[in-house]
Amino acid sequence: MCYLKHFECFGITYRPLYFYIMKIPLFPLQSIFFPGETVPLHIFEERYKQLINDCREEAITFGIPVFINNKMEYGVEVQLVEVVSTYNGGEMDVVCVARQIFKVLAFDNYMPDKLYPGGIVKFIEYDYEATVGKKQVIIDGIQQLYIMMDVPFKEISVSEFNSFTLAHKIGLSFEQEYQLLQIPNENDRLNFISLHLTSTITVLAQVERTKKVIELNGHFKNFDPLDFQDLKL
Repeated sequence: MCYLKHFECFGITYRPLYFYIMKIPLFPLQSIFFPGETVPLHIFEERYKQLINDCREEAITFGIPVFINNKMEYGVEVQLVEVVSTYNGGEMDVVCVARQIFKVLAFDNYMPDKLYPGGIVKFIEYDYEATVGKKQVIIDGIQQLYIMMDVPFKEISVSEFNSFTLAHKIGLSFEQEYQLLQIPNENDRLNFISLHLTSTITVLAQVERTKKVIELNGHFKNFDPLDFQDLKL
C-alpha cells in the first residue's frame, strides 16, 4: 500500500515522498550498501543458505538492515544476481545488487516456516535529480581530494554519477555513510558530501603545510631582510 507524507531526517523536513510497506526476509549486517551497488556475500549459516535458495527458486528479494549502535533502523533491499561458488558444506559466494532503501518498522527472528529472520519495512522513494553543474562540482572536489592523497582518480561521466557512486571512497566514516543512506533528496546528499569534502581537504592542506614546516626544521633558512629605518615604538 502506498502513502504520502513529509520525511524528517536530522531535524530537516524534506518534500513529500511516496512509500509502501511490506514484509520481507532480512539479513542484518554491520555493513552499509547503497542503491546500485554490487553486494558480494559469503553465505555459511544454515538460515541464510535457506534464504539464498529461496531467492533462487522463488525470485524473492531480501533486505540488509544496518546493525549500528545495537539498533536496526534503515537498510537496503537487495536482489540475488548470481551464485558464484558453492562449496562442499553448502557454503556459497553470491553476488547481489542493492536496490531500494527502507526503514525497519518491525523485526521477527523467523519468517513463517523459515530459519531466517524477516520484518515489516517501509520502502521510501528516493530522489536522484540534480543539475550537471552541481554534480560536476562534487566530482571536481573528489578529484582534488584524490590528488592531495596521491591516489589515482578514474575519470567518471557526470551522466553516470550520483551521490552514492563514490560514497565508499571519499573517507566517510561508518556513521557518516549511515547518515547519507537516510537522506532521500539528491541535492541534500550532494550538499552533505560537499561539506565533508571541504572539511577533509582543509584538514589535508593543513597537514601538508605542517609537514613542510617540519621538514624545514634543522635546515638553514634564507630570510627576507627587513627595513627598520621608519620603525616606531
